[in-house]
Amino acid sequence: MKAFLVERYGDKDGPRAGDVPEPKVGREDVLIRIRAASINPLDRMIRDGEMKAILPYRVPFVLGNDLAGVVVEVGAAVTRFSVGDEVYARPDKDRIGTFAELIAVRQDDVALKPGALTMEEAASLPLVALTSWQALVERAGVQPGQKVLIHAGSGGLGTIAVQLAKHLGAHVAATTSTANLDLVKSLGADVVVDYKKQAFETVLHDYDVVLDALGGETLKNSLQVLKPGGKVVSVAGPPDAAFGREIGANPVIRLVMSALSFRIRRRARRHNVTYSFLFMKASGNQLRELTHLIDTGRIRPVVDTVFPFESTREALAYVEAGRAKAGKVVVKMT
Repeated sequence: MKAFLVERYGDKDGPRAGDVPEPKVGREDVLIRIRAASINPLDRMIRDGEMKAILPYRVPFVLGNDLAGVVVEVGAAVTRFSVGDEVYARPDKDRIGTFAELIAVRQDDVALKPGALTMEEAASLPLVALTSWQALVERAGVQPGQKVLIHAGSGGLGTIAVQLAKHLGAHVAATTSTANLDLVKSLGADVVVDYKKQAFETVLHDYDVVLDALGGETLKNSLQVLKPGGKVVSVAGPPDAAFGREIGANPVIRLVMSALSFRIRRRARRHNVTYSFLFMKASGNQLRELTHLIDTGRIRPVVDTVFPFESTREALAYVEAGRAKAGKVVVKMT
C-alpha cells in the first residue's frame, strides 16, 4: 500500500512517499481504509525527533495521527464494529501511521464517525477533540461558571477547546490574531484578545483554568492570569515527572522530565497555582462522548484546507510555515 514514511529523524524534506506492506490485523483490531487524515504539530515534532525520548519510533515508520475511514476487516475478537462502518480515530501513540491507505487500530480506540460530517471534517477532530476533553474535563474538571482561557483560539486545538469549554458552562476567553477575531467569537468565546494589539496578561484576571498550546513566554505569563488555586494545563510546555510515571518511563527519564519542568513548576507554586503537562491518549469511549456533542451541534469542526493524499508533504510544509488561517489542514485520499 502507499504511505508517507519518515526514513530518518530531522529530515525537513520528509516524509517520503513509498510502498509498505499492508498492516496485520490482530484479534482486537479493525482494519480501516483511510479516506482522510489531518495534520497536527505533533507530526512535525515526531519527524524532527523532538519526541524520541517519549515516542522512540524505529525508522522507517509511517507518520500521521488522525483518520477517518471505512472498516474493511475485523479481528476475531472485535464486537463493536462491522465491515462497512464509517469510523474515525486517533490511533494509540504506539501505532500511529495514518498517512497511508490502510491502518489497523485497536477497537477500543475507534468510534463511529459523526453522521453529519464529511470524512475530511471527521478526520480533523480526533486528536484535538480528545486533547480538549482530557484537558478540560479530566485534568481541569471545568465547572459551570468558571473562567477558562484558551490560547491560540483559532488553531486546530483552540477551535474545539473553545466550543467544549462553552458547552461545559464556562466563561471563555481566547487569544487569537486580528484576522480571526470574528471566527473565535462565533465559536462561543465571551472575550477574545487580539495578541497583536494586547498582552493578554494585562487584561485578563482571576481565571480558573488556562489551556496552553504555545509554551514559552505565553505559558509563563499565563500564571499571572490565574486566581489562587488555578490550573494551567499545557500541551506545549516541558513534560513533568507525573507524565513520566504515566507513560512508564524509566527513573532517569522521569528525573530529566522533572528537571525540564522545574522552573515552570516553581513559578506556578509562587503564584499558588498548579502546572501540568498533557500528552493526550487514544480513547474510543471519549470519542463517542464527543460524537454526541458533534451530532447535536455543540461542537463543529473547522477545516482550513484540504490537500490530496499525494501532496501530504506539501500539507505538512503548509502547516509548518504557519500558512493555515484557522482550524485544521486535512489530506484526502483520491
